[in-house]
Amino acid sequence: MGNKVLDATALTIAIVGALNWALIGVFRFDLVAFIFGDMSWLSRIVYIVVGLCGVYLLSFYMRLSRDGE
Repeated sequence: MGNKVLDATALTIAIVGALNWALIGVFRFDLVAFIFGDMSWLSRIVYIVVGLCGVYLLSFYMRLSRDGE
């Protein structure tokens, strides 16, 4: 059960990060920088957490290949 909570949390954070990238691409509006400041220590932590969630979600590919066998 603990893994499901971690998976859902990581997926939610990665989706929020993806939406932020969409805002940057379409409107040139960085929501994280708007809320926490342009490259403040807090915004850098947010970017790092989103990146770590993306790296963690790479494990989904391994689980998919394992389930397909």
